[in-house]
Amino acid sequence: MAVQYWVGDFFVDLSRNQVTQKEQSQTIAPKALAVLTYLAENQGRVVSYDELFAKVWPDIVVTPNTLQRSIAQLRKVLGQDNKVQSYIKTHAKQGYSLECDVKWHDEPQANPQFKQKPDAPLETEMILSIAESSLKNEINNKDANNEADKAEPPRSFFKLTYIIGIVILVIIGLSYLIPTQPFKLSFGELRSLTATDHKEHSGIYSPDGAYIVFNRYSEKLCSSSNVWAKNIKTQQETQLTNNIGLYGSLSFSKDGKKLVFIETENCNKPITQMDCYKLMTLDFEKSLASPQSPNLLMECKNSRITKSTWLNNNNIALLQKFSERWKLTSYSIADNKSTVIYELEDGNIVDYDYSVKDDIIALTSVDNDGLHYIEILKPDGQVLSSHQIEYPPEIPNVRNISPNFTPSSELLIFSTGRQLFTLSYQGKITNISLPLDESMGSPVFHPDGKRALVIKGTWDSDIATVSLSKLTQTQMGQTITKSNNHYSIMERSTLEEDNAIFQPNGELIAFESRRSGEDQIWITDGNGSQQLTHFPVDSFINGLDWAADGKSLLISVNGALTQITLDSNQQSFQLEHPVAYLFQWDSEKNTALMLMRIRGMLKLVELNLTNLEFSVLTDKKVSWAHKSEDGRLIYTDHLNRFWQPGPAEDQLIDILDGKGRKKQRFGIKGNVIYGINNEFQLWSYDLNNTHFELLGNMPTNIDSITDMNQTDILLTMRITAKKEVAELTLNE
Repeated sequence: MAVQYWVGDFFVDLSRNQVTQKEQSQTIAPKALAVLTYLAENQGRVVSYDELFAKVWPDIVVTPNTLQRSIAQLRKVLGQDNKVQSYIKTHAKQGYSLECDVKWHDEPQANPQFKQKPDAPLETEMILSIAESSLKNEINNKDANNEADKAEPPRSFFKLTYIIGIVILVIIGLSYLIPTQPFKLSFGELRSLTATDHKEHSGIYSPDGAYIVFNRYSEKLCSSSNVWAKNIKTQQETQLTNNIGLYGSLSFSKDGKKLVFIETENCNKPITQMDCYKLMTLDFEKSLASPQSPNLLMECKNSRITKSTWLNNNNIALLQKFSERWKLTSYSIADNKSTVIYELEDGNIVDYDYSVKDDIIALTSVDNDGLHYIEILKPDGQVLSSHQIEYPPEIPNVRNISPNFTPSSELLIFSTGRQLFTLSYQGKITNISLPLDESMGSPVFHPDGKRALVIKGTWDSDIATVSLSKLTQTQMGQTITKSNNHYSIMERSTLEEDNAIFQPNGELIAFESRRSGEDQIWITDGNGSQQLTHFPVDSFINGLDWAADGKSLLISVNGALTQITLDSNQQSFQLEHPVAYLFQWDSEKNTALMLMRIRGMLKLVELNLTNLEFSVLTDKKVSWAHKSEDGRLIYTDHLNRFWQPGPAEDQLIDILDGKGRKKQRFGIKGNVIYGINNEFQLWSYDLNNTHFELLGNMPTNIDSITDMNQTDILLTMRITAKKEVAELTLNE
């Protein structure tokens, strides 16, 4: 089959995945080009949906949205909209047809050269030059006239007026043809709006721009919060809710009278998940007068919901999760019913934002090809455009992107931590030059478009050691403290320290730290520490483990695996799918136990680092996993239950029921599991003799066990979270 062909005046090059018109080339997703090519092969014929599915996705089950997205992308490239379908025509309930001339090339050729139209500024310059010459000629002719001519009406005056008028009209006309400079975001001042001892998140503006509204929690309550408002003009702060809860992102109704958000709480009787989710509303006007109790709209006990957004049609958009896949749904308050707006059968939704002004949704997703896309949708789910996101070198191409709308048409904004970027509807990413000294979230713009809210700040945690011998001497019921020397802080900074692990047969400890401003691996011998890695800005580390000989580390960084020696030599492994978390590395067998993101879903896999082949170990949703000394796989599921292999199927470890804790890591030394329960009690369980023992009470700011040896346990201790609402001002 030919790899190059013409569709109208568009040149399609399958070898480069490009479509070119007038020397302007666009790179298109291979599946979208496959759709176009099959339509071109059947030019003028109506090709059914099923036929396209069978041809383009022969071994994959996909939803109609996938095909619709490819068609939307092709129409965008071919310069069409959804009202004028001059190239690709939709035949209701039948399929699509390509309604234009197709010309095939049997031999690949270089991109054809198109005759270039002169730039508009050059045309303007030429016209002005001609006009100037004409004016000079008229003036010279006028000077050459005799006195008699002066007595008559000066025809040259009318000529000059006519020429000047023509020039003005041409310049005005060309002003519409000259491409305007693309809108560029440039920020100036960054100032704090809520500089208190409390912690804030989920900041938004009210629709009239008079208030900022946010969630505020205290240090003691950690994540539970109340909703607050601050009058921008008077600086007066008002607590809006009288019931503290675990509240999510906030959204106003179009008229600004109500707020909607999601409250998370523990399910009384967990069936498929530990947490239950409630969609809540709050009367904003009444709450400004006195704190109010939120009103329940609906509750989800067997699916997860997040990011509620009030739409212009008075429905509420939500991300809803079933079986590890997210769907964009719309909840009707009037009908008390939810409908699916958009979903991917073999991929996953990452995030979305809604523009009240344009009444459209921007959605990012990961498709079954592992690539990231940006879709623009109408609230009813109609796909207006779909493009692959083109990642620049400074952003790992496995990183999820959560963009928000900006005042500029077809331009979104997002943060990767200490960097800000814009994202166009066509998937183009541009860096915003704004050096940040600490991480911040994606900006949310004020209705006037001249400023934006961000949540900025840091997470502060330390690495502590607990002596097992001293712990066993502590009476049950007595909480260990630093003052009684039961634990000591080994590594401390004002930023995050985590994931400390002992060196096998050595005196070193490797740990993760942000003390240099970036997420890096450090090494300490107890008397001093040094930085081992130098990963790029906004890198993210998810797990590390020592080699058995203690001479190197395997690290999950930016969705990939990197092995690094103590003298900083490193080797990277190019994997088929991104790594979400590295649990364990068996350097002797050269295998790694990890969570891998396969088509948007997390799977527990064992990877062979020699040939980079992997096997999925279980279909369950896994939170933590490790192998014991004798090779038994132990893991926890999303209900915090412990499992181990059985003769025919994996079996529950019943004695550990209720001993797990949300987002908790556990440790295995030999064949003994160590963990901390919801009452912050340290426990151990021997897999061989099934002996369970409570070892002592831990401080309530313990986050997780990270490792242990014969004498000590390494822990991560939460110190504080410095989060506040700040405002970025755009430069004029």
